Amino acid sequence: MNDLLEIQNLKTSFFLEEGELKAVNDVSFGLSKGETLGIVGESGCGKSVTALSILRLVQEPPGKIVGGKILYQGKDLLKLPIDQMRHIRGNKISMIFQEPMTSLNPVFTIGNQIEEAIELHQDLSRKEVKNKAIEMLKLVGIPSPERKVKDYPHQLSGGMRQRVMIAMALSCEPELLIADEPSTALDVTIQAQILDLLKKLQDELGMAIMLITHDLGVVAEIADRVIVMYAGKIVEEASVEEIFELPLHPYTIGLLKSIPSLQMAHRGREERLQTIPGMVPSILDLPKGCPFEPRCFLRVPHCKEEEPQLREIRPGHWVSCFEAKVPS
Repeated sequence: MNDLLEIQNLKTSFFLEEGELKAVNDVSFGLSKGETLGIVGESGCGKSVTALSILRLVQEPPGKIVGGKILYQGKDLLKLPIDQMRHIRGNKISMIFQEPMTSLNPVFTIGNQIEEAIELHQDLSRKEVKNKAIEMLKLVGIPSPERKVKDYPHQLSGGMRQRVMIAMALSCEPELLIADEPSTALDVTIQAQILDLLKKLQDELGMAIMLITHDLGVVAEIADRVIVMYAGKIVEEASVEEIFELPLHPYTIGLLKSIPSLQMAHRGREERLQTIPGMVPSILDLPKGCPFEPRCFLRVPHCKEEEPQLREIRPGHWVSCFEAKVPS
């Protein structure tokens, strides 16, 4: 595969009074040009910290990238001087954050904020910058962009603010877009519009997308390949088809069984959604063996003593579970 991005044994920790919190613990994966990778898992599993690590936006202190490599087109981002890293951010790799209202500056117009991103990375005249900001708003489907460019964030709906964030992220035509829960705070109809917009823009611009979400429905809609994370580690990785048709890790199976289905709706209210028993363990105090062992329906005594490693159980399908088996 022609990897645009390759993460090798990434470790990011937060050093707190209580001890070292290993938010991302020895994570490795790749992403190819034009591919959409979904990263899923419960809150606190390390999804967002992985994204922030790629852009070297982890706040120091208390956070620190303590190991591994982040190779972008073969170049290790962790070794770049900060001025070169700033050239990568927003220009080659862009990110859409979870909540647009806290990411947009309330005292500047949306036009000002898009123009700032363009001016930072592109050698254009003032007029060309203004025209490009309007063009980007038009690209993401904002009506009357010539007028909206003068609006402030509070004058826009949540869906429109998210479109502005996408316009800012794509203003320099990045090769990789990291979208961190891009539609979580939006209603279902607007969510669908945002996902359709991302797919359309990906087709037009040829960029890769790393989609971070806890919503497997969103992953099914847009991703080519899926990584499932739990307690700072990857527990399963496969194509989106295999994850939904043949999940192998007990955690992935539990996530999929907790999604409501049309069949369930037809069978009536008496059928309840399944849940994963227990709680996500504190990353400060993980059990000795497999971190999922206390909640696992496949656990055997060995799982308490040793942590399973990620292994390729069939071509392109990786899982970290001693008991996971491909049905014969």
